[in-house]
Amino acid sequence: MTDQTSTGQVSAPSASSVQDRTWVEQALTGNEAAFQRLMNKYREPIWHHIRKMIRNDEEVDDLVQEAFIKAFSSLGSYSTQFAFSTWLYKIATNHTIDFLRKRRLKTISIDKPVQTKDGEMELEIPDVEYRPDRHIVEDQRNRLIEEAIAKLPEKYHRVIVMRHQQEMSYEEIADELSLPLGTVKAHIFRAREMLYRFLKDNRTSLEF
Repeated sequence: MTDQTSTGQVSAPSASSVQDRTWVEQALTGNEAAFQRLMNKYREPIWHHIRKMIRNDEEVDDLVQEAFIKAFSSLGSYSTQFAFSTWLYKIATNHTIDFLRKRRLKTISIDKPVQTKDGEMELEIPDVEYRPDRHIVEDQRNRLIEEAIAKLPEKYHRVIVMRHQQEMSYEEIADELSLPLGTVKAHIFRAREMLYRFLKDNRTSLEF
């Protein structure tokens, strides 16, 4: 079995790649220990990779967790033609770029006039991805997300609500619930994992 690089060159897999593929095969059978081994091996490298693009450590923590969840939920699509690390880094990079793009869009107000040397002007941003049913699809997606959150076990439901709806920091959640910081992070990770699985299993024609 060989690895293909980004330039298309083929090389013999390294011992690390062989190890990764063994763990991936085990993970695909539902072996939780294999998932954990892959996370333990790549969590810190992925963290430092994302940290080069994001300055806020807490946001990096979130993005690392979400990248692993995305990777694990899509593990069946991983091709052994490429090194697992290459595939994982690509997912982490794309997820971080999406995060940055969405955050950048949120900082632009299309309703507030912009001051220029010729006076004030209003921003007009064309909808290049117009879909007549977009709002219907978004409403369906939002309802599905709300349903997924509502079905979480209580200890996971409360931390997700506090983190993503009330926008509390990990430390604030730990203080509020009198829980160790590590426990809070573990609960949030587990809650996100359950949400991704629910959405993946119930997305039907929706695109997540």
